[in-house]
Amino acid sequence: MRWTRAAVMASALSTALSIMIAGCGAGPSDRPDVAVERPGVASNPTTSAAAAPPPVAEVPKTDLSWRDCTAPTLNLLGLGPAPSGLVLDCAEYSTPIDASGSVLGSFRTGAMRARLAQTPTDVPPLVLTSGTDRSSTATLAGLAVGGPALLSDRAIVAVDRRGLGSSQPIDCLPAEIRRGLADNGQFGPGAADQVGAVSEFSQDGTIACRDFLQPYEGTFDATHAADDIEQLRKQWQVERIDLLGSGNGAKVALSYARKFGDHLAKLVLDSPEPVGTDAVTKEEQRLQGAEAALSGFAQRCTGLGCSLGADPRAAVADLVARAGNGGLGDISANALLTTITGFLGAPRADQASRVTELADALSAAGRGDRAALSTLMLRESAATASDGQFVNRCTDTQQPPTPSKATELRTTWGQKYPVFGAAAAVALMDCSAWPVSGTPPLPTKLNIPVLVMVGIADPVVGNGGTASVTGALGAAGAQHATVTWQGWGHPVFTHSGCAQRALLDYLKTAKLPADATACPA
Repeated sequence: MRWTRAAVMASALSTALSIMIAGCGAGPSDRPDVAVERPGVASNPTTSAAAAPPPVAEVPKTDLSWRDCTAPTLNLLGLGPAPSGLVLDCAEYSTPIDASGSVLGSFRTGAMRARLAQTPTDVPPLVLTSGTDRSSTATLAGLAVGGPALLSDRAIVAVDRRGLGSSQPIDCLPAEIRRGLADNGQFGPGAADQVGAVSEFSQDGTIACRDFLQPYEGTFDATHAADDIEQLRKQWQVERIDLLGSGNGAKVALSYARKFGDHLAKLVLDSPEPVGTDAVTKEEQRLQGAEAALSGFAQRCTGLGCSLGADPRAAVADLVARAGNGGLGDISANALLTTITGFLGAPRADQASRVTELADALSAAGRGDRAALSTLMLRESAATASDGQFVNRCTDTQQPPTPSKATELRTTWGQKYPVFGAAAAVALMDCSAWPVSGTPPLPTKLNIPVLVMVGIADPVVGNGGTASVTGALGAAGAQHATVTWQGWGHPVFTHSGCAQRALLDYLKTAKLPADATACPA
């Protein structure tokens, strides 16, 4: 089989695993109080003596060949020394390129397990997928370093999507196209028409990657990612697993529920991206979350007297405008915004103590010293701009806009969302040339309760898509309850102690909290 030129050079951890060392915002709340905003509309029915016991996940009978990768992982990600007792184990397992057999061959899927010295070994692990937002292994590493308390109760196993993180990498984009997409076409001969420039980069990148990957260029969707998780279940020789999908990973989790719902014991959808939504609507929902998260950061920054001055939000907006006009040299506005978004949405739970790190990097760049900002940009670029993410994201994209619509939105969103809007409109063209995939089928019948968690200021997916997800669950007959975190960041379970308690209670008892439970920031 032919998979990728980079396969022979693949290390146990791909540079796509990299994430930024910093996050900012309110950390996990240890306040015990929660509020119920309205009466539960999807709470558990009254149990009867004749009711069947809830399904339970099992401890793996045949585990993967784990190896300790704590130090190299944290060094690669720039996450600093490991908290006392933290162990990160890495492993790979072979999965069919296509489970139906229409395309022969296999590839290497990467997984990582996080645990503490005291983590029980007789409790089934929680399987995590964060989809394409950043690699699942990077998401788990951020959680483990920033707030590992959840690991005291059970281990978490993260599974990377194809071509991301520690899975077999993809190397298909020419360097100039990769850079052009990252910079939103700001530099080069086509800079006068950034929408047109990115459209051309998309066309050239699509041709390059699909030619390189054929005949399996169509196997990078959420459905095939669900097949890879099912292969892990089979490897473990267990009947049921507990699964958490965050952000784009919620789409993978829903695909797993549709295909393999009988093998689920518990299902958690954390900060899910919308389902059945076109690219423009989905991106505007993300923009709303990004602007709200920046406001939350600015408020915290002001309270700390940070280096961005009396109005941190205005200082950030000014720096983005300067980058867009070439005032930061080769740092484009889009690359700067990608870094800021990644920082605001970092999975680390210790954001409150790291606000000044982003503030100091931005203020130094404003004075002409770009060293700290460049370091953050490199880490975030490695986390969110790999060739594998281009392929997976474009495969997942539904109904991208025309160039004329994107040009119109550049003006409209630039006014409505003054920091992130204009760049987001141009970036809508990233996947404009990729063949549009069909909408992934949703579960038609789901017999387990589902926990949904959402944040009010999520810079990665926003929260406008929650209704589409809970609607799909209701249509499948699944009981569900939503927990809303009042802070900012992504995903919820890494930041909120209140949400973590709700998650652990659900995993232990299969009982949902009252619907519309609110967790304080």
